[in-house]
Amino acid sequence: MKKLLITEKPSVAMDFAKALKINAKRQNGYIESNNWIITWCVGHLVTMSYPEKYDEKLKIWRLNTLPFIPKEWKYEIIPAVQNQFNIVKQLLQREDIEEIYNAGDSGREGEYIQRLVFMMAEPNKNAKMKRVWIDSQTEEEILRGIKEAKDLSEYDSLSDSAYLRAKEDYLIGINFSRLLSIIYGKKVAKEIEEDRASISVGRVMTCVLGMIVSREREIRNFVKTKYYKIIGKFGDENSSFSAEWKVNEKSKYFESPKLYNESGFKNEQEAKEFITSLANKKAIITELKKSKQKENPPLLFNLAELQNECTKKFKIKPDETLEVAQNLYEKKLITYPRTDARVLSTAVAKEIKKNLNGIAKNYKDEEIQNYIAKMVEEKYSTNLVKTKYVNDSKITDHYAIIPTGQGFENYEKLTDLQKNVYKLIVKRFLAIFYPPAEFSKINVTINVENETFLASAKICLKKGCQEILKQTKKTNKQSTQKEENVENEGENNIEILKNLKKGQEIGVQNYEIKDAETSPPSRYNSGSIILAMENAGKLIEEEELREQIKGAGIGTSATRAEIIKKLERIKYIQINTKTQIITPTKKGEVIYDVVNTSMPDMLNPKLTASWEKGLDMVAKKEIQADEFMVKLEKYINSKFDRLVVKM
Repeated sequence: MKKLLITEKPSVAMDFAKALKINAKRQNGYIESNNWIITWCVGHLVTMSYPEKYDEKLKIWRLNTLPFIPKEWKYEIIPAVQNQFNIVKQLLQREDIEEIYNAGDSGREGEYIQRLVFMMAEPNKNAKMKRVWIDSQTEEEILRGIKEAKDLSEYDSLSDSAYLRAKEDYLIGINFSRLLSIIYGKKVAKEIEEDRASISVGRVMTCVLGMIVSREREIRNFVKTKYYKIIGKFGDENSSFSAEWKVNEKSKYFESPKLYNESGFKNEQEAKEFITSLANKKAIITELKKSKQKENPPLLFNLAELQNECTKKFKIKPDETLEVAQNLYEKKLITYPRTDARVLSTAVAKEIKKNLNGIAKNYKDEEIQNYIAKMVEEKYSTNLVKTKYVNDSKITDHYAIIPTGQGFENYEKLTDLQKNVYKLIVKRFLAIFYPPAEFSKINVTINVENETFLASAKICLKKGCQEILKQTKKTNKQSTQKEENVENEGENNIEILKNLKKGQEIGVQNYEIKDAETSPPSRYNSGSIILAMENAGKLIEEEELREQIKGAGIGTSATRAEIIKKLERIKYIQINTKTQIITPTKKGEVIYDVVNTSMPDMLNPKLTASWEKGLDMVAKKEIQADEFMVKLEKYINSKFDRLVVKM
């Protein structure tokens, strides 16, 4: 009797074969030894059937055939991968198979890919079905995953969630794309000056389009407002410092309509008159606050944070970052990349020295080796268990992205971009072992005839983790001024402020007017939109609902990059290749207006995030799949009733 193991792709199958010490020759679509058979999918082998497969008449978009909600769902083999499906099916049905291991990608979509195959292939009923769940593709982790494989049924709720996600996207996409195209297609075509136009909407895609268009219009409609700040220069010629005026309750301008905000005048003439009124008035230091501040290392990377950082540093799109991260994962260099967690599990934290030792021994990078040498020399603690970087409650499927400390036999084969992304992950990982950066800060309050001027200065006393995270010209010739390790913050010299005393009268050199103006919000880039999607729940205004779906963004770590890619592909948005700045196209804005007129809740993160929360609840067995489906069908029918009546 034999054991059958199925992976998501051939390269992963080879890693499993190597870990199991299988030296058998690769056959047509599988590897077979005395005890094991290893085969693979090639991504999706099975897909949902389009409406016309249910009824040929449904190929034509007609209002009287909508909404389309099948009672029995149909699936089909993707023609391009029919041969591999046939191979997998034959192996699954072999009578000499006693155990079947689902070793698909360890996530919701990976579960869905394999469950569809099992559904269509009808495996040997006498074989035990097991699930391999791993966090990296190192040999050690693969063997652990096989040894600790659980009964497949323990992942049924995750499978239910995966099926529901696919059905939800299918039903919303097909029904509302067809409905809106029938109602508004001609209008859209006319506005974008094309012969014909179809309208494509989706549960996540349309919400993201809404975020991008809303931001663009906010920028477009923004009117800059000029205002005038007052800056005082105090001290003498040898030791002077600047302080900014800010209104307070004792000021003669408190709640005055002449002010634009608490530190600026609406009118330049009013600002000049204010300066004149201060002439020859004494300046007294009324408050002097000295404080020490600490800045801890940031949490580890999840996929969204990594995508955002790579967009900023390397000007690449989120799907490119995911592709690089997936490659590093498959080469055993990093842990599973499609994760939302930014912390480690307690179990991993207890074994973290293995990762560190592997990097120290095998990563031939001078900068990284210097950081590790300092860790050893300064005896920095590697006991993470009681720190904020370890929290089992904040981990669902996988912990944060970290280097495995292995896979260096593949390192030289990496591209420069892959090496750079790997180094970024290593640096974020090493930073959590470094102490916090320490700063000394001084805040000075000056009173001039009941008018308040504020000055401050900040200096870095100990770089700590900033030594790794803030680049210097010495360590990176390409780093920008903003990325350099800036030790002083503010225009003032902290040594001058340190010598001041409370109650001291101080000289006034001059007062000047500084022009200022309001700024519009920034456009999204391809990285920041991913973060915005992850944190979309925070955009919800209703506090109770916001708390209810806390942690639920729109889309998942595995799908967000693909959503952006699709919006660009169907020409609803455009992404500047050099800056990665996103702007909507004319077509995208027209589609936005159509959706906003007909079903505006599709543009609201509240709806999308709440559906995502529902899927999560199914996966956690907090609600039944049938309950979710009833709510989905009710939503679709109610929308159709309202929209068709309006026609």
